Amino acid sequence: MRFPPSILDEIRARLPVSAVVGRRVRLMKAGREWKGLSPFNAEKTASFFVNDDKQRYFDFSSGRNGDIFNFVMETEGLSFGEAVERLAAEAGVSLPRETPEDARREAKRQGLHEIVELATRWFEYELTTERGARARDYLDRRGLGPDVRRRFRLGYAPAGRHELQNALAAKGVSVEAMIDTGLLIAGQDIPTPYDRFRDRVIFPICDARGRPVAFGGRAMAADIQPKYLNSPETPLFHKGALLYNFHNARKAAQTGDPRAPFPIIVAEGYVDVIALDMAGAPQAVATLGTAMTPDHLALLWRSVDAPVLCFDGDRAGRRAAFRALDVALPLLAPGKSVNFVLLPEGQDPDDLLRAGGPEAVLAALGVQVPLIDMLWTRETEAGALDTPDQRAALEHRLRDVVFRIQDETVRRHYRAEIDMRVAALMPGAQGRDERGRRGAWQGNQQGGWRQGGGGRFQSGGRGGRGAGGQVSPGASLAAHPGFAASAEYPREMMIVALLIAHPDLLADHGEELAALEFRGPEARRAAAELLDCIAAHGADGDDGGALRRAVQEAGLPARLDGLRRRMAAGAAWALAPEADRMDVEGMLRQAMTLQSRSGALHSELAAAERAFAEEESEANFSWLCDVKARLTTLEGAEAQADEGRW
Repeated sequence: MRFPPSILDEIRARLPVSAVVGRRVRLMKAGREWKGLSPFNAEKTASFFVNDDKQRYFDFSSGRNGDIFNFVMETEGLSFGEAVERLAAEAGVSLPRETPEDARREAKRQGLHEIVELATRWFEYELTTERGARARDYLDRRGLGPDVRRRFRLGYAPAGRHELQNALAAKGVSVEAMIDTGLLIAGQDIPTPYDRFRDRVIFPICDARGRPVAFGGRAMAADIQPKYLNSPETPLFHKGALLYNFHNARKAAQTGDPRAPFPIIVAEGYVDVIALDMAGAPQAVATLGTAMTPDHLALLWRSVDAPVLCFDGDRAGRRAAFRALDVALPLLAPGKSVNFVLLPEGQDPDDLLRAGGPEAVLAALGVQVPLIDMLWTRETEAGALDTPDQRAALEHRLRDVVFRIQDETVRRHYRAEIDMRVAALMPGAQGRDERGRRGAWQGNQQGGWRQGGGGRFQSGGRGGRGAGGQVSPGASLAAHPGFAASAEYPREMMIVALLIAHPDLLADHGEELAALEFRGPEARRAAAELLDCIAAHGADGDDGGALRRAVQEAGLPARLDGLRRRMAAGAAWALAPEADRMDVEGMLRQAMTLQSRSGALHSELAAAERAFAEEESEANFSWLCDVKARLTTLEGAEAQADEGRW
C-alpha cells in the first residue's frame, strides 16, 4: 500500500524519534541529541545516537540509520506498511484507504507546490524590473540589500489586477489551481478572479522543508490596508502551524552556526526576522498574523528546549507576551519551556539594528526572562501586596494558574517555587525588598531590561550595585548569609532531624531524600542511615510503624539534641511528636526543594568558575554572574527558614 508523503510527515511530526526509540533503548541526553547502547549490537560504550530535529537515529556500531519507520521495522520485524499502521495509531493519525481519489489528491498537492514555486520566481523577477524600482528603493532604505533579498527570496507584486494571473496562465496554470493556492481572490460575487497581491513587497513563506507554500505582502502605498497581507488558508498553508523562516532557523540551531548564539527566537514580523538575521541571529522566526499557538510550540520544542519569545517593550508587547505565557504554561514538560525578551519600549529588532547596530540587538537578546519570572511579574503587578488579604489573593491567583500545568512533575516544581516566593512577601521575611513586593520591569541605563521582582537578576555591571540600588550579580558571595563554607549547614540538619523525629514521612519522601546532595558530613551520614532504614523496612505498609522501629534501632533519635542545636531556632517546634503533620511536611518539602536547587546551583557555580578561570570572556563572566545571582535569590529565601517561617 502506498502512503502519501504528507501522512508520513504528519506521523513523524507527532512522534519524536527519541520517544519511539526510548521504548527499547535507554537514552541519555547528550547536547542536542540522545545517546544509548546499540539495540543491534552488544556494546559497552554508547555509539547509538538519536536526533529529534533531524528525525533520524544513527548506530555507528552497525552502520544502520533511519527514521521511526525503519526502527520499528528493524527491531520488531514488521513490514513498512505494518510499521506505518502501528505508528499512525500511536500518533492518532487516520490512514486513508488508498483510492484513485487519494492518488489524485496527492498529485494535486504536488502540483500546488509547483505553482507556488512558479509564483515565487515570478515575484523575484518582478523586483528586478523597472516596475519593481520603488520596491527596491524601499528595501534599500530599510537596509535590505541585494544579498538579503536573494537569501530570503523577496519579490514584488505589480499593481495590476491580473499580472500574476496572466503570467501563470502562460505557463499552463489553471485559474482553479491559482485560487486553490490563494494567489487569486474569487467568490460568487466576483465575476472575474483577480490577483490577491498587488503593489506589495512579497515575503515567501516556506514549510519546514523550505518549499514556498504561501506569501506575505507589505503594501507600498501608505493608504492601502491592511499594511501586511498574508495568503489565506490553503491545502498547503495553515498559519497556526507554520513559522516564517523556520526551515533556516532550525538549520542554524541544529548545526551550531557560530552566528546563532541563542536558541530559536520568535519575533513579531517578517522584517524583524530579517533584522535579527542581519544582526547575527539567523535562528529567528515569526508567527504569521496569529498569536502563538500550541502547534507553534510543538514545532519549536522539536528543535530547541527553550525558544526565546521576543516582544516590543511597550504595553502591546507585554500583553502579547502574557498571552504567549498562557498558551505555553499548560504545555510545559520536563526540560521544555520558553524564555522571554522584552525590547526597550518603542523599539523592535529593526529599530534597534538601525539605531545601535548588531551589538545593540544581541545585547537586548541576552537579557532573557524565564517563564516563571514573567508569570510572577504579571501577577504581582496586578495590585498592591501590602495587606494579608491582598497577598492571599495573589497566592490564590498563582495557584489557579499553576494548576493549569498538565505535567504533574513540572506543576509540583512550579508550585514549590511559587510557595517560596509568596512566603518571601510575608512581613519580616529576611531579604525582602521592593523586588519581592513588586515584579515590575525597570529600564536600565543601557536601554535593556532588568527584573524588579522575585526571580533572577540581570547584570548591569561587574560589581557593586546596579540601577535602583539592587545588588548586581557580580557582588561577592561572601557578603550573603549561607554562602561561606560552613560545617553546620542548618538546612541539611533540619531535613534529617525532621525525618528522624517523624519517621512516617520517610515513606513519602524517601526518593527525594536519595536524590539530595549533603555537604555536611554529619547530615550526610544521617541521611545514609535513614535510606538504609527505608531499604530494609520501607515496603511494610503499616503506616510507618516499621520505619519508626528501624529508626529507633539505628539509634538515630539520640542525635536529635545535637541536630536541634544546629538548626534554625525558630524551626525546633517541628521536632515535637505532637507537631501538626501537614505543617511539618510543608516545612520538609520546602527545605528539600531549597536543598535540591542549592545543590544544582553550587555545581553550576563550580563549572562557571572553572570556565571563567580558563577564559575570562564576557560570556563566561555573564554565566558566573547569573549563577551567583540565582544563589543570592535562593539564599534570601532560605533566610526566612532561619526564623522558622516556612
